[in-house]
Amino acid sequence: MATTPLGEDNYPDPLISSPRGGAGLWRVAALGLFLIGAAAAFALFGERIPVEVVMTFVGLLAVAGVFFLFGLAAGLFRFAAAEERRTLAHALVDTVPRGIVVADRDGKIAYVNAHYGTFLGALNNGVPVSVPRLFSGQADAGEAMYRLTRAAKDGRNAVEDIRIIGGLGGSQTETTRAFWYRVSVRPLPQTEDTSKPVVAWTVEDITRDRENNETAFLDLQRAIDYLDHSPAGFFSADAHGRIQYLNSTLADWLGYDLAEFNAGQLRLDDVVRGDGATLLVRGRRDGEITTEIIDIDLVRRNGTALPVRLLHRAARLADGELGETRTLVLDRSSAPENEEELRAAEVRFSRFFNDTPFAIATLDGEGRIVRTNAPFGRIFRWSGEEKSLELQPLNDLIGEGSRDKLARALSDATAQRTEVEPVDALLSVEGEHAVRLYISASEVSAGSPEQVNVYALDMTDQRKLEAQFAQSQKMQAVGQLAGGVAHDFNNLLTAIIGFSDLLLLKHKPGDPSFSELMQIKQNANRAAGLTRQLLAFSRRQTLRPQVLELPLIVDDLTVLLKRMIGEKNQLSVEHGRNIWPVRADVVQLEQVIINLVVNARDAMPDGGSITVRTSNVTEEETKALKFEGLVPADYVLIDVQDTGTGMSPEIMAKIFEPFFTTKELGKGTGLGLSTVYGIVKQTEGFIYPVSTLGEGTTFKIFLPRYVPTAEEAAAKVAAATAPAKDLTGHERILLVEDEESVRAFSARALRTTGYEVFEAEGGEEALEVLEDLDYKVDLIISDVVMPEMDGPTMLKVIREKMTNLKIIFVSGYAEESVRRDIEDDRSVDFLPKPYSLDQINTKVKDVLRRQDNPS
Repeated sequence: MATTPLGEDNYPDPLISSPRGGAGLWRVAALGLFLIGAAAAFALFGERIPVEVVMTFVGLLAVAGVFFLFGLAAGLFRFAAAEERRTLAHALVDTVPRGIVVADRDGKIAYVNAHYGTFLGALNNGVPVSVPRLFSGQADAGEAMYRLTRAAKDGRNAVEDIRIIGGLGGSQTETTRAFWYRVSVRPLPQTEDTSKPVVAWTVEDITRDRENNETAFLDLQRAIDYLDHSPAGFFSADAHGRIQYLNSTLADWLGYDLAEFNAGQLRLDDVVRGDGATLLVRGRRDGEITTEIIDIDLVRRNGTALPVRLLHRAARLADGELGETRTLVLDRSSAPENEEELRAAEVRFSRFFNDTPFAIATLDGEGRIVRTNAPFGRIFRWSGEEKSLELQPLNDLIGEGSRDKLARALSDATAQRTEVEPVDALLSVEGEHAVRLYISASEVSAGSPEQVNVYALDMTDQRKLEAQFAQSQKMQAVGQLAGGVAHDFNNLLTAIIGFSDLLLLKHKPGDPSFSELMQIKQNANRAAGLTRQLLAFSRRQTLRPQVLELPLIVDDLTVLLKRMIGEKNQLSVEHGRNIWPVRADVVQLEQVIINLVVNARDAMPDGGSITVRTSNVTEEETKALKFEGLVPADYVLIDVQDTGTGMSPEIMAKIFEPFFTTKELGKGTGLGLSTVYGIVKQTEGFIYPVSTLGEGTTFKIFLPRYVPTAEEAAAKVAAATAPAKDLTGHERILLVEDEESVRAFSARALRTTGYEVFEAEGGEEALEVLEDLDYKVDLIISDVVMPEMDGPTMLKVIREKMTNLKIIFVSGYAEESVRRDIEDDRSVDFLPKPYSLDQINTKVKDVLRRQDNPS
């Protein structure tokens, strides 16, 4: 199996062959044997076979050959290319959020998925490197990679977590940050397509998980630190009187070094004077948890007494045995009778209680709030003013979907269950506010109403991050699929549009074939619009931005929009004063407005009114808006408002997802709003829906204000006064394109205008042609994605001998996404697919003119 470089259109051969492919080979073999047998029969018995039979057989073969040639030309049959063997399994593996490499046990790569290429150093000149080589330069990874490599050679499973300072390739901004990678290797079952045993390597960036674990550990350490340095002592003992834990405060009081303390090392008899230890290990016989106040003397390590007040709690387990005790210790040695000191200790403990980063509340047996700390009001968005604190049920603050689970947890806690599952819940207040509740039984003293402790962590930000990550993963997966389809379709449309233009040069408007040719070109242009929609919601379409006056665009669409919404709906257009210009693709912007107006029409089955407004929004005004993610700046706002049925919050959360639609089956594709979202985002704008059920919906589109520079203003004046362009030329041009139909059209288009054109099917052949021409060419026109050697890689090799050569890259993807893959984009121009005869000739003339006049 050959190593396959990563790329948008380069997919490795499947590791498991399709059964249908094997059946096809048997059919071809059978047909070949039949023809060989027929030829042998004619050769041996030719004189005995009548001439009419021979001629009839030859005629049938000729007719079959013509039919199959016609079928190939018409697309009824086709030869399967390596790129077409990409299966759903490969597409699924490419979307997995971890790098996957399939290689033999000696490290020879057979397959890599797309995510592996995102790791720095995973590609060497576009070719993937093995996992051991990826980590070879990292000293901290040496031992782990040795164990993994040995496991791969032995065909064993192995997993290692590797810590690298600065990450793979080194971080430019976080050189001291620790990055974590989980690397695993496992053997794969051998198939008929694999001549050697293969293993699967996986590489996953687990830095975020590690940091979350470290954060949780630090939070736990902080909580322990709070307890250790609280103004009161604390210890816990088991049923046999062995002390399992004591905090730093109590250790200091007693004169023990906490660093030398081990659980079970001390006994209650060692720290409690006289027979006082028996008071701490008796508990209630009925098993009920109680809290007792005990005034007693403890014994310091030097033998002196320490008068204390203990708040002691003990309980029996389900089998009747005494469980672990919890004891709070208050020092009364400095002023035994001075209640001011006790009150001061209570104040200090109250400050600690209210300064925690999480909410704490105690509840009575019916789930009503008895006491809370300060963060409780902030996290639960509740002031406690509407109902008295003692009567407010906690269930009132929780969303309906989680109330049953909370009730069960409270019931378990009051029943003295040792393990109560945490409850994840949404709050009942407006907005998406999430909490995680930890619940345990509690009783401060006999007869106290406080029976349940509730600890609440604010999970709102984490929930939002999880939702955003899931949405981005889904949009990326569908966008990759749509982008691949659109890229291949653009090649076909380039050939159709191009050859239509060449035919139109020979058939003038009076020709009978002229109208049919125009129909072909117009429908091809409509198909190009469909590919732009596919690329739009994947945000990879080629935009042709220009400076636009929004009121003029909207006014030009008014007649069309009124016809589309029908007679029972009314359309009104309102423009603000002195609307700022914007820079956008006029075709795509018109599509955004049309899609939103059509959606508004469909949301008003009984008729209604639609209003399209334009207005300016200053930077100060955007700061006062509550739209999430909106960056303060000057914007031009487009409002599309309807008086329709409105949308629920659940539907609004999904309207921009691909293929999501509320329309009946067969009446909506679900691509309209996702396309709108992609166009607005690629134009660096923002779109937000505002809707109320039964009242209607308003879509707000914020487009950045365009402020022209002095150079742009001067260029605009020069372009207006420039004479008509001469598109002819005589220079040498090398055309590099793997799609034969696109290459044939482009070559004919350039030769028609006088250029000397040389052709190559790929990067390797282009280098050979250049060598034959002694590198004497004036311009190279090359596709970006090609098998074996892609355009950017070819450019890098050519730059070594032709440093100032002009090159035009052609691609169906957006120019900015193409330029990101080019290490050296000096003298590189871009021509988007599909292009017409006039567009390629104009682009070539402009590039060559700049080469002749670099000023």
